[in-house]
Amino acid sequence: MEMTTRGLWTLLHGMGFGTLYLLACSFAIVELYRRYKPDSLQPISIEDQTFLGRWLVVMAVVAWVTVLTGAYAIYPWYRAVPPAGTAALNAFPQGLLKSNPSTIGWHAIGMEWKEHIAWTTPISITMAASVFLRYRRCLTNYPQLRAAVLIFVFASFASAGIAGFFGAELNKRAPVEGGGMIKLMQGSER
Repeated sequence: MEMTTRGLWTLLHGMGFGTLYLLACSFAIVELYRRYKPDSLQPISIEDQTFLGRWLVVMAVVAWVTVLTGAYAIYPWYRAVPPAGTAALNAFPQGLLKSNPSTIGWHAIGMEWKEHIAWTTPISITMAASVFLRYRRCLTNYPQLRAAVLIFVFASFASAGIAGFFGAELNKRAPVEGGGMIKLMQGSER
């Protein structure tokens, strides 16, 4: 079993960092709601506050790593311009999508989402983490601030989920390939 280096980077970006972020984000949404809901009978402990603060900071780091690897490692390969007269566009994903009327929409909508709107993922989770760290002991007293943190974590989750969907669909229709080959597993001969 073999994989190209660009394929490996795409896998790390989407199935590695992206999936890890979505799982971490779903946990954060549940815990923030559970710990800070208005009718909670138990006050949140300092240990729980510390854990949630660290969790949100790690999530922000993972979100930034995901977006930066997508923007600066994978996206340039996606946008590679084919030389004039190139008929086989398999090595040029953007050109491949734009060459077919049935797939041009995946570039126009899907890649535009990933290029621009997916940046709201790390920005909104960084905001939620910084507000949580600043006001964690007082969040139970400020329902609007507590709701804002939860809304921004959810917005980050939704943005990442939609970007992940478009990334998977784009990679299915026009995968980023190229670079050296990495042998993952040696097959047996029959």
